[in-house]
Amino acid sequence: MAATADASASGLALDTFPRLLLQHARVRGGKTATREKDLGIWQSWTWQEAADETRAMAAGLAALGFRRGDHLAIIGDNRPRLYWAMCAAQMLGGIPVPLYQDAVAAEMIFALQDAEIRIAIVEDQEQVDKLLEVREQCPAIEHILYDDPRGMRHYTQTFLQSLDEVVAMGGIHNRNQPEFIEAEIARGKTDDVAIMLYTSGTTGKPKGVCQTHAAFIAAARGGCGFDRLDDSDEILSYLPMAWVGDHLFSYAQALYAGITVNCPESSETVPICLREIGPTYYFAPPRVFENLLTQVMIRMEDAAAIKRGMFHYFMAVAKRCGAEILDGRPVTPLDRLRYALGNLLVYGPLRNVLGMSRIRVAYTAGAAIGPDLFRFYRSIGINLKQLYGQTETCAYVCLQPDGGIKFDSVGKPAPQVEVKVADNGEILVRGPMLLKEYYKRPRDTAEAIDAEGYFHTGDAGFLDEDGHLKIIDRAKDVGKLSTGAMFAPNYIENKLKFFPHIKEVVAFGHDRAMVCAFVNIDMGSVGNWAERRGLAYSGYTDLTGKAEVLQLIGECVEQVNAELAHDAMLAGTQIHRFLVLHKELDPDDDELTRTRKVRRGFISEKYGVLIDALYSGKASQFIETQVRFEDGRTGKVSADLAIRDAKTFPAGAAARKAA
Repeated sequence: MAATADASASGLALDTFPRLLLQHARVRGGKTATREKDLGIWQSWTWQEAADETRAMAAGLAALGFRRGDHLAIIGDNRPRLYWAMCAAQMLGGIPVPLYQDAVAAEMIFALQDAEIRIAIVEDQEQVDKLLEVREQCPAIEHILYDDPRGMRHYTQTFLQSLDEVVAMGGIHNRNQPEFIEAEIARGKTDDVAIMLYTSGTTGKPKGVCQTHAAFIAAARGGCGFDRLDDSDEILSYLPMAWVGDHLFSYAQALYAGITVNCPESSETVPICLREIGPTYYFAPPRVFENLLTQVMIRMEDAAAIKRGMFHYFMAVAKRCGAEILDGRPVTPLDRLRYALGNLLVYGPLRNVLGMSRIRVAYTAGAAIGPDLFRFYRSIGINLKQLYGQTETCAYVCLQPDGGIKFDSVGKPAPQVEVKVADNGEILVRGPMLLKEYYKRPRDTAEAIDAEGYFHTGDAGFLDEDGHLKIIDRAKDVGKLSTGAMFAPNYIENKLKFFPHIKEVVAFGHDRAMVCAFVNIDMGSVGNWAERRGLAYSGYTDLTGKAEVLQLIGECVEQVNAELAHDAMLAGTQIHRFLVLHKELDPDDDELTRTRKVRRGFISEKYGVLIDALYSGKASQFIETQVRFEDGRTGKVSADLAIRDAKTFPAGAAARKAA
């Protein structure tokens, strides 16, 4: 049962996150609120312990001079104390500003300056070093508090302080003035800004999105009610805390419904932690589901012939009727029997290996997911659904109802949300989950929300006859070929990314006579494929240049073209030419955002010589590219890239031609 269903002993409405936390401490204080795996062992905190720690942290921050309206930077992997730091700031009327933990120091400067950060709470030595590197450019920073003391022994800067010390100081303060924090919480208003999340900045400088307690609580209430989430649910929190999806699932919904949050030891241990915890509620962007499927397929290729044959046989059964069984739709008795046997021999063990045996609801968002990938997970009994939303809407616009899933839609408008499509095809939304403002950008705020209160999403799509929303692409990315055919690059790219051998794709075609594409291979999948065939290679660049790899990717492109030939709207946008890039597109090289969205404009400029080669009919093109390594060093990677023609099909051609 959600915290809001219980009467607040304080007499205050449960309309801010600090009040929700204290209510959980009152009504389910002994129940586990949070777990963290540290040095291989799961540590647990009850709701009462979490509330006590958060109060102490808030008092410690107040002693350091943190005041109502101040911004608190939070940087690190998913850690209980970093989530509590958000609530501690909110207790004082402050605003947490989580930043991407994998960003290099220079990428943090803009947000630190824009948000006027005076105090930052970071996870460990790595994040401390980043802030020390940019402190001259961010002189407003007065205190850096670190959670993990490992490696910090010989740092002598007076503005560096252990978070343990601040919490201990706050604990003493609370014992001496027990009414202070409660009074600060009572001053909070539901329309106060609860958090500031920065957009990915695909088209310019990131914008600080100011979201209120009311907005995120409305989104949490709607989502929890929609999927019947309560305090018996468990979630694994491993996605960046600066991403709106994690804030909705791991913070807002967790505090609204009392969901137990589990933090893995590191990103590398997520698969192990997933199996150990067995969450009932799960969220991941399409890339994670793509990677999991790739790993499954690699393992099956290495399996014995009998096991491989059994897997493919029962996966064919699942593809035919698994999604229908999950949705409660009628299937033949024979197929139901075959599926039950497949569940015993293949699907059940596969869900267990993936750590998804207990999942009631799994969501994906952040980018479009290919229908084939979507169908795969639902066909093996995982209730995977799509949601649609943006940072400006608390990641809450559309949800897919159980039993009403459409593979090519993102569902129906969520409770209390209105959706309409403008004359130019742009999706407009209105509801209680909209941003309050863009920080210090009144003009951008006025442009984003029209006079009727509708937020302009920038996405293009349409509502079908059943009221389901279908996303075509970003409105700014949808274009036309010179032939007049509609060009939706993201749709084409996602169809290619379903193949386990392909990690990333960038399609080109606007105002041109045909579609061409860059392809990034998946090193793990293609490397395994090459090794099983005795194909020697010295590294990523060498592997991408192999004729056999080009042929492998060409077969994937050919199959997608055959599928596109069946779509009347997109048959004219089949891929005619492609090349395999000599390096992975990387956020550190500014080619992708931190949420792994393609920066199309930047890529078009950086790799202009390759685009010209694709469209001029060249068979190859030499390129030298500067890259940035994880330690900050730069270098160059060069290669002579082969360009291949892809087989295309007449509109309506049978897909079997590509088989």
